[in-house]
Amino acid sequence: MAVTVFIRYQIDPFKRAMFEEYAKRWLAIISRCGGDLIGYWMPHEGTNNVAFALISFESLAAYEAYRARLRTDKEGMANFGFAEANKFILAEERTFLRQVVA
Repeated sequence: MAVTVFIRYQIDPFKRAMFEEYAKRWLAIISRCGGDLIGYWMPHEGTNNVAFALISFESLAAYEAYRARLRTDKEGMANFGFAEANKFILAEERTFLRQVVA
């Protein structure tokens, strides 16, 4: 069963540009590590401190393999470090979804 990880980020609204740079870096990293990135979404109007990402996988096992590959990916680890050093992500929630099909 395919799963999509829905990530909800609470970000520092004064560091939105840093979060956008972080998201852009993931575009190549996620694909290389085995995720099917649907996209990242930034605040535009209204709430200024919430961003989202959607990444699909063939299965939960594929997601776990992806997570293992991320831990050995130099660019991925550097991006995690960038976020931690600059503290623009205040909270992160992950929800695992499956598509409703007929």
